[in-house]
Formats: sequence, structure tokens, C-alpha cells
Amino acid sequence: MTDVQMRPEAEIPATDEKAAGVSTATSRRVVLTGAGALGAGCLLAACGTDTTTAGTTGANGGDFSNDPVPAGSATAGANGGSSSGGSTLAAVADVPEGGGIIKGDYVITQPQAGTFKAFSKICTHQGCPVTKIDGDNIFCPCHNSTFSIADGSPTGGPATKALPETKVKVDGDNVVSA
Repeated sequence: MTDVQMRPEAEIPATDEKAAGVSTATSRRVVLTGAGALGAGCLLAACGTDTTTAGTTGANGGDFSNDPVPAGSATAGANGGSSSGGSTLAAVADVPEGGGIIKGDYVITQPQAGTFKAFSKICTHQGCPVTKIDGDNIFCPCHNSTFSIADGSPTGGPATKALPETKVKVDGDNVVSA
């Protein structure tokens, strides 16, 4: 008969992992947990654009509301500032004839003397803000789309949809939302 003797743990030589205090099960667990978290993060990022609301989509879609409301406002007229209840967008004297200004969330233009228009300053191509008005054109710097100051329609670049218009009127010395 063979006599089997057990040696104490101290006599068994430690492997490099055991000497370092690292367990292979712990390492696998950490890697798998990290991979799972990364996958979940990617999935959530991919689901970030909500296109369920009819007529509006995010920066990738382009169909923006035809009546944009400024950030922080409950309604289009919530900012007050005029005697007729509309929000003051600009002073009439600040909007040049045959041009316009970018103020707040809007591009306010005066294509002809006494005719004022207001458009969203968010480009319909990929959601960048427009930054310049030169002559008859509103410019988006991201992909060089241009829009008409008269009606917000695209005049060049990759954008194919007009800038959403907000109805305005003159109230005293101000251009206000109608």
C-alpha cells in the first residue's frame, strides 16, 4: 500500500499570479465587467436620438419645429418685453435693411425695408448654429450651407430644408414674436 502524505501549504511553490496576489478569476471578472459596461455605454449612445416625436428630430434628422421656442421658455411669448405679449427679439434699428443679425436663438432679417423675418439659428443639415449673415445669405460654418435672408430656404451647401421661421411683427421700436 502506498502512503499518501499531505504537505502543508507553505511547502507548495507559489505561481507568479499567486505570489502577486492576483487571482485569474478576479482578472476575468474585471475584464468581463468592463466589456459589459463598455457595450452598455455604446448601446445607450446609439439610442440617444429620439425620433418618435412627429415633425421634430435631433441633430441627425433635420426636421425641426416650424415654431421653435427659445431655450428656457415655456412658450414662445413667455419672455415678455413688448406691450402686445410677444417676445422682443431685436430692436428695429439693429436689423440692417438687406441683411440681418443673429441674436439669442434667432436670425432676424430685413430683406426689404420694413419687412422683418425671424428664423431658427440652427442649421437644418446637422444642427450647427449659423454664425454669419453676408448680403442675402445666412452662413453655417460646419458644412458651408447657406440660406436666404428672405425666406430661410437653402441657397447652397448640403442643407436641403429651410430654416424654421418664427412669425414676427414690429411693436413700436422692436421686432417681436407674433
